[in-house]
Amino acid sequence: MGKIPFNKPSFTGSELKYINDSVSNQHISGDGLYTQKCSALMEQKFNAKKILLTTSCTHALELASILIDLKEGDEIIVPSYTFVSTVNAFMLRGAKPVFVDIRLDTKNIDENLIEEKITSRTKAIFPVHYAGISCDMDKINDIAKRNNLYVIEDAAQGVNAKYKNNYLGTIGTFGCYSFHETKNFMCGEGGAIIINDERFIERAEIVREKGTNRSKFFRGEIDKYTWVDIGSSYLPSDILAAFLYAQLESMDAITNTRKIIYNKYIEGFKDLEKEGRVLLPVIPENCLSNYHMFYILTEDETQRDRLINYLKKQEIVSVFHYVPLHSSPIGLNLGYSVGDLPVTEDVSKRLLRLPFYNDLTDDKQDYIISNVTAFLRGKVLSTNRLN
Repeated sequence: MGKIPFNKPSFTGSELKYINDSVSNQHISGDGLYTQKCSALMEQKFNAKKILLTTSCTHALELASILIDLKEGDEIIVPSYTFVSTVNAFMLRGAKPVFVDIRLDTKNIDENLIEEKITSRTKAIFPVHYAGISCDMDKINDIAKRNNLYVIEDAAQGVNAKYKNNYLGTIGTFGCYSFHETKNFMCGEGGAIIINDERFIERAEIVREKGTNRSKFFRGEIDKYTWVDIGSSYLPSDILAAFLYAQLESMDAITNTRKIIYNKYIEGFKDLEKEGRVLLPVIPENCLSNYHMFYILTEDETQRDRLINYLKKQEIVSVFHYVPLHSSPIGLNLGYSVGDLPVTEDVSKRLLRLPFYNDLTDDKQDYIISNVTAFLRGKVLSTNRLN
């Protein structure tokens, strides 16, 4: 069966058909037919006020940072256990990160540690929904409301997941999605911004269109468009949107497939957890996951790294995840030190992500589970290879 990759793009079968249709329509730049179809589909399904496609989740986060007028000296409360895009988005505006530790169960920002970090310079909270599991948005929104702060959800991994009755991305002031190749629903590179406060919709369209009111012009609301604000080019090609539309049409089917894979991992490793050899992911009762990834927490960093190397020899690609931002060169330059966020640092050293993609077959998953189990129980077989 060959090497088992960590991730592999999966297709629904309609991607090339829609791309051909987009080309036939002779509008392959931004905001074409399929861009509009993607936005409309998500707005209806997620009950969102406005969703605009962007070239990436990074750009959606940057767009949100512009819309709340971040400036030099502002502070943003954010977890350190996240991808660098979360922080780069507001640091480009001159704002500074105030890192908060995470919860061991969900790997999300610890909502009970947020309020003590708020100062007169705090402008917003950027919660990150790790692995498609929601942060405690009730408490975060309550803190934000009492302190007059914006909430920008980094829901890069959370498309089609829920917190209580609300889809991730629709709960804060803004939400930001990713459609990168590694995500559940993808188009290679892409993203979206979800605008949950109607006051920002018009300006979001302007900033996204290089600071012009071009969107109004194309709707026939004005007879010419011009430069009216700062902005950049955040529009993806309609070819990418056509590809994405095929994925979004199958969101629930894809999620159900991933749920089966996720549950098979849970079932396969439950005895290891009972034996105290690993910690498995936790889905709180008030969260509906989109099953973005599967990970385990090993005993320590040494065991994790040895397991990665062992699996590599068995032609299984497994990876660790984020190196905490506060302990990176930039984080250290900002005044942070190793030891500042103990849970974040502990999780980073022990977390191991296993192969997870829509087309992962039962026999390959059985092979992964048996090899991880054999290694952690000290029963490794030198001939234990997939033929």
